[in-house]
Amino acid sequence: MLSGRIVEEDIGGVEIFSDVELKLKKKNKLLFSRDSHCLQDLIKLIQLQSHRTLVMWPLDCAKLPLTQFETKYPSEQRPRTCLELCEAWARGKIKMPMAKQAILGSHAVAKEINDNEYGALCQAIGHAGATVHVETHALGLPIYELTAIVRKADDFKEPVSKKIDYYYKQLQYWQENTDKLELEWANFLLDDTKPNKEYLLSKKSKSK
Repeated sequence: MLSGRIVEEDIGGVEIFSDVELKLKKKNKLLFSRDSHCLQDLIKLIQLQSHRTLVMWPLDCAKLPLTQFETKYPSEQRPRTCLELCEAWARGKIKMPMAKQAILGSHAVAKEINDNEYGALCQAIGHAGATVHVETHALGLPIYELTAIVRKADDFKEPVSKKIDYYYKQLQYWQENTDKLELEWANFLLDDTKPNKEYLLSKKSKSK
Protein backbone atom coordinates (compact mmCIF):
# COMPACT_ATOMS: atom_id res chain seq x y z
CA MET A 1 0.00 0.00 0.00
CA LEU A 2 1.22 3.51 -0.79
CA SER A 3 0.28 5.03 2.58
CA GLY A 4 0.00 8.60 1.33
CA ARG A 5 3.58 8.84 0.02
CA ILE A 6 5.17 8.62 -3.38
CA VAL A 7 6.66 5.17 -3.82
CA GLU A 8 9.68 5.41 -6.10
CA GLU A 9 10.50 1.72 -6.47
CA ASP A 10 8.71 -1.56 -6.07
CA ILE A 11 10.36 -4.55 -4.48
CA GLY A 12 11.87 -5.55 -7.80
CA GLY A 13 13.64 -2.22 -8.17
CA VAL A 14 11.28 -1.03 -10.92
CA GLU A 15 10.11 2.58 -10.72
CA ILE A 16 6.48 2.27 -9.63
CA PHE A 17 5.12 4.56 -12.35
CA SER A 18 7.47 3.53 -15.17
CA ASP A 19 4.69 1.74 -17.06
CA VAL A 20 2.41 4.78 -16.77
CA GLU A 21 5.13 7.08 -18.06
CA LEU A 22 5.73 4.73 -20.99
CA LYS A 23 2.03 4.74 -21.91
CA LEU A 24 1.98 8.52 -21.61
CA LYS A 25 4.99 8.80 -23.91
CA LYS A 26 3.29 6.53 -26.44
CA LYS A 27 0.17 8.73 -26.22
CA ASN A 28 -2.00 5.81 -25.13
CA LYS A 29 -5.58 6.76 -24.34
CA LEU A 30 -5.65 4.58 -21.19
CA LEU A 31 -2.66 4.92 -18.87
CA PHE A 32 -3.36 2.19 -16.28
CA SER A 33 -4.24 -1.51 -16.43
CA ARG A 34 -4.33 -4.64 -14.30
CA ASP A 35 -0.59 -4.90 -14.85
CA SER A 36 0.21 -1.43 -13.49
CA HIS A 37 2.84 -1.69 -10.76
CA CYS A 38 1.10 0.90 -8.58
CA LEU A 39 -2.20 -1.03 -8.50
CA GLN A 40 -0.96 -4.44 -7.39
CA ASP A 41 -1.65 -4.02 -3.65
CA LEU A 42 -5.12 -2.68 -4.40
CA ILE A 43 -5.85 -5.58 -6.74
CA LYS A 44 -4.81 -8.09 -4.09
CA LEU A 45 -7.26 -6.52 -1.66
CA ILE A 46 -10.03 -6.48 -4.28
CA GLN A 47 -9.54 -10.22 -4.79
CA LEU A 48 -10.43 -10.88 -1.15
CA GLN A 49 -13.81 -9.14 -1.20
CA SER A 50 -17.40 -10.27 -1.48
CA HIS A 51 -19.42 -9.06 -4.46
CA ARG A 52 -21.43 -6.83 -2.11
CA THR A 53 -18.29 -5.04 -0.90
CA LEU A 54 -17.20 -4.60 -4.50
CA VAL A 55 -20.51 -2.90 -5.19
CA MET A 56 -20.37 -0.52 -2.26
CA TRP A 57 -16.74 0.47 -2.73
CA PRO A 58 -16.84 1.81 -6.31
CA LEU A 59 -20.31 3.34 -5.94
CA ASP A 60 -18.92 5.25 -2.95
CA CYS A 61 -15.63 6.23 -4.60
CA ALA A 62 -17.40 7.30 -7.80
CA LYS A 63 -19.13 10.18 -5.98
CA LEU A 64 -15.96 12.29 -6.17
CA PRO A 65 -15.42 11.99 -9.95
CA LEU A 66 -19.16 12.56 -10.41
CA THR A 67 -18.96 15.84 -8.49
CA GLN A 68 -15.89 16.83 -10.50
CA PHE A 69 -17.64 16.00 -13.77
CA GLU A 70 -20.84 17.86 -12.89
CA THR A 71 -18.88 20.98 -11.95
CA LYS A 72 -17.79 21.28 -15.58
CA TYR A 73 -20.85 19.72 -17.21
CA PRO A 74 -23.77 20.62 -14.89
CA SER A 75 -26.49 19.91 -17.44
CA GLU A 76 -25.28 16.35 -18.23
CA GLN A 77 -27.13 13.95 -15.95
CA ARG A 78 -26.32 10.56 -17.45
CA PRO A 79 -23.36 9.72 -15.16
CA ARG A 80 -25.46 10.56 -12.07
CA THR A 81 -28.34 8.51 -13.44
CA CYS A 82 -25.92 5.61 -13.92
CA LEU A 83 -24.90 5.57 -10.26
CA GLU A 84 -28.44 6.04 -8.99
CA LEU A 85 -29.95 3.28 -11.12
CA CYS A 86 -27.12 0.86 -10.48
CA GLU A 87 -27.56 1.29 -6.75
CA ALA A 88 -31.29 0.67 -7.22
CA TRP A 89 -30.36 -2.48 -9.16
CA ALA A 90 -28.12 -3.64 -6.31
CA ARG A 91 -31.05 -3.15 -3.92
CA GLY A 92 -33.35 -5.26 -6.08
CA LYS A 93 -35.57 -2.31 -6.98
CA ILE A 94 -35.02 -2.43 -10.74
CA LYS A 95 -33.93 -5.06 -13.24
CA MET A 96 -30.69 -5.31 -15.20
CA PRO A 97 -31.91 -3.89 -18.57
CA MET A 98 -32.74 -0.48 -17.08
CA ALA A 99 -29.41 -0.29 -15.24
CA LYS A 100 -27.52 -1.49 -18.32
CA GLN A 101 -28.92 1.36 -20.40
CA ALA A 102 -27.81 3.82 -17.71
CA ILE A 103 -24.29 2.34 -17.72
CA LEU A 104 -24.10 2.61 -21.50
CA GLY A 105 -25.34 6.19 -21.19
CA SER A 106 -22.45 7.17 -18.95
CA HIS A 107 -19.97 5.59 -21.36
CA ALA A 108 -21.67 7.35 -24.28
CA VAL A 109 -21.04 10.75 -22.68
CA ALA A 110 -17.30 10.06 -22.82
CA LYS A 111 -17.48 9.76 -26.61
CA GLU A 112 -19.76 12.76 -27.09
CA ILE A 113 -17.94 15.45 -25.09
CA ASN A 114 -14.53 15.16 -26.85
CA ASP A 115 -12.73 15.73 -23.54
CA ASN A 116 -10.16 13.07 -22.62
CA GLU A 117 -9.92 13.99 -18.94
CA TYR A 118 -13.63 14.27 -18.20
CA GLY A 119 -14.49 11.49 -20.60
CA ALA A 120 -12.31 9.20 -18.49
CA LEU A 121 -14.34 10.22 -15.43
CA CYS A 122 -17.53 9.14 -17.22
CA GLN A 123 -15.91 5.80 -18.01
CA ALA A 124 -14.88 5.42 -14.37
CA ILE A 125 -18.46 6.06 -13.27
CA GLY A 126 -19.81 3.59 -15.82
CA HIS A 127 -17.49 0.85 -14.55
CA ALA A 128 -18.43 1.63 -10.95
CA GLY A 129 -22.06 0.99 -11.81
CA ALA A 130 -21.28 -2.12 -13.84
CA THR A 131 -19.66 -3.72 -10.79
CA VAL A 132 -23.17 -4.68 -9.72
CA HIS A 133 -23.11 -7.10 -12.65
CA VAL A 134 -19.58 -8.49 -12.19
CA GLU A 135 -16.72 -7.75 -9.82
CA THR A 136 -14.11 -7.30 -12.54
CA HIS A 137 -15.59 -3.90 -13.40
CA ALA A 138 -14.55 -2.55 -9.98
CA LEU A 139 -10.98 -1.99 -11.16
CA GLY A 140 -12.30 0.11 -14.04
CA LEU A 141 -12.98 2.91 -11.57
CA PRO A 142 -9.30 3.48 -10.62
CA ILE A 143 -8.00 2.67 -14.09
CA TYR A 144 -10.07 5.46 -15.67
CA GLU A 145 -10.09 7.96 -12.82
CA LEU A 146 -6.32 7.74 -12.40
CA THR A 147 -5.94 8.26 -16.14
CA ALA A 148 -7.95 11.46 -15.75
CA ILE A 149 -5.68 12.60 -12.91
CA VAL A 150 -2.57 12.07 -15.02
CA ARG A 151 -4.16 14.02 -17.88
CA LYS A 152 -4.73 16.96 -15.54
CA ALA A 153 -1.52 17.06 -13.48
CA ASP A 154 1.90 18.17 -14.71
CA ASP A 155 3.52 16.07 -11.96
CA PHE A 156 1.09 13.22 -11.47
CA LYS A 157 2.95 10.97 -9.03
CA GLU A 158 1.82 12.59 -5.78
CA PRO A 159 -1.91 12.99 -6.66
CA VAL A 160 -2.03 9.46 -8.09
CA SER A 161 -0.33 8.03 -4.99
CA LYS A 162 -2.78 9.83 -2.71
CA LYS A 163 -5.76 8.65 -4.74
CA ILE A 164 -4.61 5.01 -4.64
CA ASP A 165 -4.16 5.33 -0.90
CA TYR A 166 -7.71 6.67 -0.71
CA TYR A 167 -9.04 3.73 -2.74
CA TYR A 168 -7.27 1.27 -0.45
CA LYS A 169 -8.57 2.85 2.74
CA GLN A 170 -12.12 3.07 1.41
CA LEU A 171 -12.00 -0.58 0.37
CA GLN A 172 -10.83 -1.51 3.87
CA TYR A 173 -13.74 0.48 5.28
CA TRP A 174 -16.31 -1.32 3.12
CA GLN A 175 -14.67 -4.68 3.80
CA GLU A 176 -15.34 -4.03 7.47
CA ASN A 177 -18.76 -2.40 7.22
CA THR A 178 -20.73 -3.55 4.16
CA ASP A 179 -22.61 -6.32 5.96
CA LYS A 180 -22.87 -4.42 9.24
CA LEU A 181 -25.10 -1.78 7.67
CA GLU A 182 -27.96 -4.24 7.05
CA LEU A 183 -28.63 -2.85 3.58
CA GLU A 184 -31.24 -4.26 1.26
CA TRP A 185 -29.75 -6.42 -1.51
CA ALA A 186 -30.93 -8.02 -4.73
CA ASN A 187 -31.04 -11.80 -4.36
CA PHE A 188 -28.15 -12.43 -6.75
CA LEU A 189 -25.85 -10.38 -4.50
CA LEU A 190 -26.66 -12.51 -1.46
CA ASP A 191 -25.01 -15.62 -2.88
CA ASP A 192 -21.61 -15.94 -1.18
CA THR A 193 -20.78 -19.34 -2.68
CA LYS A 194 -19.42 -17.90 -5.92
CA PRO A 195 -15.67 -17.13 -6.05
CA ASN A 196 -14.39 -13.60 -6.55
CA LYS A 197 -14.19 -13.09 -10.32
CA GLU A 198 -11.22 -10.73 -10.10
CA TYR A 199 -9.36 -13.50 -8.29
CA LEU A 200 -10.39 -16.03 -10.95
CA LEU A 201 -9.24 -13.68 -13.70
CA SER A 202 -5.84 -13.36 -12.02
CA LYS A 203 -5.46 -17.13 -11.68
CA LYS A 204 -6.40 -17.61 -15.32
CA SER A 205 -3.90 -15.00 -16.42
CA LYS A 206 -1.07 -16.56 -14.39
CA SER A 207 -1.79 -20.02 -15.79
CA LYS A 208 -1.18 -18.92 -19.38
